[in-house]
Amino acid sequence: MKSWSGEVVVVTGGSAGIGLSVCRKLAADGAKVVMVARTADVVQREAAGIGAVPWPLDVGDLAALAALPAAVVERCGRLDAIVNNAGVHHRGRVDGRTTDQLAQMVHVNLTAPIVLSRAALDHLPSGGAIVQVASLAGRLPLQDAATYSATKAGLRFFTRALADERKDLVIGTVSPGPVDTGFFGEDLSQVSDMVFSQPMSTPDEVADAVLAVMERGGEVSLPASSGALTTLGYLIPGLSRALRPTMLKRGAAAKAAYGEKLAKRQ
Repeated sequence: MKSWSGEVVVVTGGSAGIGLSVCRKLAADGAKVVMVARTADVVQREAAGIGAVPWPLDVGDLAALAALPAAVVERCGRLDAIVNNAGVHHRGRVDGRTTDQLAQMVHVNLTAPIVLSRAALDHLPSGGAIVQVASLAGRLPLQDAATYSATKAGLRFFTRALADERKDLVIGTVSPGPVDTGFFGEDLSQVSDMVFSQPMSTPDEVADAVLAVMERGGEVSLPASSGALTTLGYLIPGLSRALRPTMLKRGAAAKAAYGEKLAKRQ
């Protein structure tokens, strides 16, 4: 496994969930981690806990985001890798979402990582890394998450093409299924049963996949079996539709069990 000791890594959405796990693992390996997140007091607290550089920034501010790599180089002396992890999901049918909500998902989940990746290209050395955190929803479109699925599919395709353009860099994607983070929000009823039809990963498991892709590129799906299943479903749409009732039933049971698990934590 590659050592990131002494190297500078930017992680967006770094103050919670997957991003925080990535930051912790990199910091433990000796990297200088630039923890980027929107809420200043939270990012400062979490960064202080692991010796990271706190960087309050809303990735929706594209001008500030585009200036980030140069600012990091000025402050830290170099930039070796970026992890685009920040994301937003307004759940539900397209006709139940506002135009602002739909636009925000495209802006944060797709435009922002493209902008930061482009800005980083001017500063990353040969062998530097760009990793995007996408989703299984970007491998197989998810009903009631049409726009979210579209943003993650777009991010995957952008990344594959960029990797072909810049073979001097290590560029890849991690596409997790459901992850046990606060990203589901407080109301599980708004989360599709289909989401829970796949095994849930932990933030640390996804973070391990991120570090692996930082080293070798390509794409990792979590869990691997779900990656294979989404590929099959994409290639044979009729099969995924035929299996849908069974998967929804399985997901409903798993979601209920997860809700009970959350209740016990409180």
